[in-house]
Amino acid sequence: MDAINSFFSGKCFAVAGASSDRSKYGNIVFRALIDSGRRVYPINPKGINIEGHPSFRSLGELPEVPDSLSIVTPPDVTRRIVAEAIALGVKNIWMQPGANDPLASESARASGAQVIDDGSCILVLLKRM
Repeated sequence: MDAINSFFSGKCFAVAGASSDRSKYGNIVFRALIDSGRRVYPINPKGINIEGHPSFRSLGELPEVPDSLSIVTPPDVTRRIVAEAIALGVKNIWMQPGANDPLASESARASGAQVIDDGSCILVLLKRM
């Protein structure tokens, strides 16, 4: 199974960099996954409410390990999130455009995770489904 199909076949999702600001990409990605009928947890270091969902400060605070993680953060933050995702055993990692980091990608692949870091946009692919 290719990385994109593997990502979308997950049962539980998380969005690192989720935002309460509806104009921010982290909010748009979170809403798109929710609207597609998926179970999604928002991750935001402030622990704020996002679209009626309590956010979590880190992956480790989630009530379950997500199968698929979408990352919408600056690359230096992406590195920390990917390290935590690897430690928890997240299987699918999608670094949204602007979030990708070569070191994080290399680490994630070495751990056996499926990685999407080629500039593909989750929103475009969700619309096709």
